[in-house]
Amino acid sequence: MILPSLSPLEKPLLAALLLLMAAAVSVADGEQLQRFREIRPGMGSTFEIILYAPDEQTAQRALDAAFARIEQLNGVFSDYDSESEAGRLSHASPMPAAVPVSDEMFAVLDYSARLSRETDGGFDVTVGPISRLWRRARRQKQLPAPQRLQEALASVGYRQLELDADGRTARLAAPGMRLDFGGVAVGFAVDEALKVLNRHGLTRALVNGSGDIVLGDPPPGEIGWRIGVAPLEPDQPPSRLLRLAHCGVSTSGDAWQYVEIDGRRYSHIVDPQTGLGLTTRSSVSVIATDGMAADALATAVSVLGAERGLTLVERTCKAACLIVRIEDEKPQVIESREWKKHEIAVAPRPD
Repeated sequence: MILPSLSPLEKPLLAALLLLMAAAVSVADGEQLQRFREIRPGMGSTFEIILYAPDEQTAQRALDAAFARIEQLNGVFSDYDSESEAGRLSHASPMPAAVPVSDEMFAVLDYSARLSRETDGGFDVTVGPISRLWRRARRQKQLPAPQRLQEALASVGYRQLELDADGRTARLAAPGMRLDFGGVAVGFAVDEALKVLNRHGLTRALVNGSGDIVLGDPPPGEIGWRIGVAPLEPDQPPSRLLRLAHCGVSTSGDAWQYVEIDGRRYSHIVDPQTGLGLTTRSSVSVIATDGMAADALATAVSVLGAERGLTLVERTCKAACLIVRIEDEKPQVIESREWKKHEIAVAPRPD
């Protein structure tokens, strides 16, 4: 789901550590680049862009264009706006015939369908009917009624999403289907924002959509952006420090978004196959080739669990992950083979 009016702290963050504080930095050819940072609301959350540009006018022009692209994509993927493209598609289900969709919609649906097949439904953008029930459950602190949960599950299933690449069409075949892009759309949006910045000639940039981050060329004089990985517990300093460039990185977990009902903790992340919020406390950080892949894989691994999730990441090209989960009241840390190559330090914890 694309969440409404959330602060950046309401999602486990991969906080960009702003360790390069100089206003201007020399690059190899003698050009002076200045650092610019701007934060604006977008897609029901908060987006941050950090970039290096030769002057303020160039930076502002690129920033305005990038944020405009993010706002445009909200009109495509928001499931809170009945007039968005996602809203219109959902309200038309079941569709008697396939309908044309935008390039952006098809790209995200196509990627999501492929990941759904690879995870056997562990990741599924048709989970919208269940997401709606759990929004209400979190507000009222009551579990969804069993009958309503079964009715919602009957409307969920990626196999009922029919796509045609040649015609760029989509069809929601089951009654009551609802699209939910909460595990993929922000990742796609940060990718698109970075592309806009690149078209303006600004390649040294970072775009952060409330914890879904994509990174371009590193800051001047650096070999990568320094990214802090938020720990499982809220209000704690970053637990790991990464150095990254030309990739996406994302964290999914329940440090901030959960509900306790009858003494049991339920995450905001729901399992599309059971219809229930996850009950194992965990935090999953994923590095991937781009923001969309990192966003979606982090959600998928959260649902699949450590063993199946690690297998998924290991067979995904250029992906790495860190899984932290609570077992018997103790944290258990699981890393993929490629994770350590990106890590430069472990941030010390305060006593």
